[in-house]
Amino acid sequence: MTGVALSVHPATTFAQPKRVIVDSQVHLWPASTPERPWLPGAKPQLPEPFIIERVIPLMDEAGVDRVVIVPPASLEGERVDYAQEAVKRYPNRFAIMARVTLNKPEGAARLATWRDQPGVLGVRLNFGPDEAAWLTDGTADWFWPAAQKARLPVMFLTSGQTSLFARIAERHPGLTLILDHMGVGAGLRPRADSSQSGKNNQVAEAIAEAAELAKYPNVSVKLSSVPLISTESYPFRDTIPHIQRLFDAYGPERCYWGTDITNSFARATYRQRVTQFTEELPFLTESDKDWVMGRAILARLRWA
Repeated sequence: MTGVALSVHPATTFAQPKRVIVDSQVHLWPASTPERPWLPGAKPQLPEPFIIERVIPLMDEAGVDRVVIVPPASLEGERVDYAQEAVKRYPNRFAIMARVTLNKPEGAARLATWRDQPGVLGVRLNFGPDEAAWLTDGTADWFWPAAQKARLPVMFLTSGQTSLFARIAERHPGLTLILDHMGVGAGLRPRADSSQSGKNNQVAEAIAEAAELAKYPNVSVKLSSVPLISTESYPFRDTIPHIQRLFDAYGPERCYWGTDITNSFARATYRQRVTQFTEELPFLTESDKDWVMGRAILARLRWA
């Protein structure tokens, strides 16, 4: 019997595409100068400016490809020119969530062209103590239909008013709503040097309210500012149940990693903020990480 020679081909291997890592929130600000002053009484999160030249090396070291800039309204109001300088200098690495003043309804006409501004992908709203009433007294009512019509994504932060967004999400199903910092506003965060069981209970309640909004497909959530709700050191294991609860509620395509790094700068390196999600959350698959670490926020903001 004549033997038949079999040709053996080496196994074909395919390179895995690189995971794109996008930080869904970073504040940038230059120094206050007579030519470009901050707002009266402004208090920055760090004692020194957090400028473009500082963040680029941090991004490179941590493996962060892109950053969504949220200009700090408490310092600069509605100005976005410094953020636009970052976009101009690094057009593939930065985009902007601009500010809008909700008690000025005459601004509705501008929303239609908001994304025509260089680098602007949407707006960010912060309902602090001075603005909380705007959600119930009619002040903000003009904004939601106008933003929906303009297809303008809206990031928002509250301190205890998260549940009020159920009505907004239901009435405006075409409006893209992105809940900041897992729904935990500044007034609810425990201190890292104390157990503060009362504050920890408030965090759990805020996370539960955030999870309730997941029933609305137009709502998604930033899993950001994690060190600020932890009373532990890196890898902040006491926050993992909160992260998992929101991930289970929203799924990988509606959850976004983010740092808000200047608000907890000393608590972890930029790289550690990445590895907490890529190495310390066992419930995330590799596909989940692709979405949460960048793919999902790019899709939601329509950032090509």
